[in-house]
Amino acid sequence: MQTPFVDIHCHLLPGIDDGARDEEAALAMARMAVTEGIRTIIVTPHQQGNYATNQGDDIRQRTTALQQLLTCAGLSLRVLPGADVRIEDGMLERLASGEVLTLADRRRHVLLELPHELYFPIEPLLKALQRQSLTGILSHPERNRGLLGRPELIGPLVDQGCLMQVTAGSLLGTFGPDSQHLAESMLLQGMVHFLATDAHSPTQRRPRMQQAYQRVCELTDLRTADLLCRHNPSRVARGEKVSPHLSSYSAPPQGWRGLFSRKKAG
Repeated sequence: MQTPFVDIHCHLLPGIDDGARDEEAALAMARMAVTEGIRTIIVTPHQQGNYATNQGDDIRQRTTALQQLLTCAGLSLRVLPGADVRIEDGMLERLASGEVLTLADRRRHVLLELPHELYFPIEPLLKALQRQSLTGILSHPERNRGLLGRPELIGPLVDQGCLMQVTAGSLLGTFGPDSQHLAESMLLQGMVHFLATDAHSPTQRRPRMQQAYQRVCELTDLRTADLLCRHNPSRVARGEKVSPHLSSYSAPPQGWRGLFSRKKAG
C-alpha cells in the first residue's frame, strides 16, 4: 500500500488568519485534500508579524476542535498543530516557551517565513535554532523576491542545514514563470526537501498536490517525488531528522549550474 501524502504547510485552521474563513471553508478544503491523496496535514496559521495575537495554546485547542469536526464529517484526515512563523526578534524565546509552535508541535522543525518582498541573511538564526536542537525549514523560497534575484544564496543555506519547502503550485506556474523556473531549478539541483500546498481557500490557492507530484516525477523520478511529498513530510510529522543532502539524480541542463554556485562569497 502506498504511503499517503503529508502536507506540512496549509492554512486550514478556520477563522484565525488569511486561510480558511470558517468551518465550512475548512471542510471544503479538507475534502479536496483527501481527494488529492493527502491524509495528514500540519495546520500552519501565521504567527508573529501581522498575526502576533495568534498564540500557541489557542492553535493547539483549535487544531483539536478541527480534528473533531473532520472526524464527525467522516473525513480520513489527521491534523496536527503548527505555524508559519514570520522571522522577527524574540522568536527564539517564544519557541522555547511554546508560545510559537514548531511543526506538529514536536519541537524539531520550524517553518520560517521571510517577507515576500525581500531576503535578509538568516544564517545566524539557523545557528541559534541548531543550538536549541531545532531545524529551520524555509517556506516557499521560490516566491521570495530577494531569492529570485539572487538564487545563488540558496545553496549555502542548504549546506548549513536549512531545509527548503517549495509550494506545489509553483511547479505548476500558479505564481508565475519566475517562481516556476526557480522551483524547477532548485528541484533539479537537489535543493528541495518538501512540496506543500500552502493552501488558503477552497476556491483560490487550493490544496493541490497530485499534479505537482506528477510534475516532480516528470522532472526527476518517482523516488524523489515520494521523498518530497510522502517520506520527508512524514518524518517532520513524527519529529524525526530530515537530511538536507539529497541523493543525486538526472543532471540539470548545463546552463543552470551557475545559478546555484555554493562557493562562499568574498
